[in-house]
Amino acid sequence: MRKYLTFILTALSAFASADVQNNIDSNNMSSNHIGSIDQLEQIPEKVAPAYTNPLKDAGNIPTTFLFQPPLVPHSIRGLQVTKNANQCLACHSPEFSPTTGAPRVPESHFQDRDGNPTGETSPRRYFCLQCHVQQTEVNPIIQNKFDTIRQNQGK
Repeated sequence: MRKYLTFILTALSAFASADVQNNIDSNNMSSNHIGSIDQLEQIPEKVAPAYTNPLKDAGNIPTTFLFQPPLVPHSIRGLQVTKNANQCLACHSPEFSPTTGAPRVPESHFQDRDGNPTGETSPRRYFCLQCHVQQTEVNPIIQNKFDTIRQNQGK
């Protein structure tokens, strides 16, 4: 029995190591060298965000706490926000927001951390989806008992 168990475990570990080697080879990287920064720059982003039941253009969604970034009231499926491209600015930039009707990016997004105006979007405010999240209808894993400021004022 012990020989069979040893054989099975050896076979499984061989299959697992072969699969790891295939994954390394498929990314054009050797097993001895994980890759340089130049190689990482050339790899397209493969992480796709999870989309679950987005609301259909919900309009302005009220905030629930002070200084909360506004929620995204539309689907973000297919919108690319990377270091090379920010498709949010195609509608929300100062140049295009009057014609698209989308809310304009606020002045705070065009200032450095010292409050000095910059000619373009500040690097620390460039990745919109870091703060602005899409509103979705999902069943929470853990029940939320959060009360908004407006709900607490009524108590």
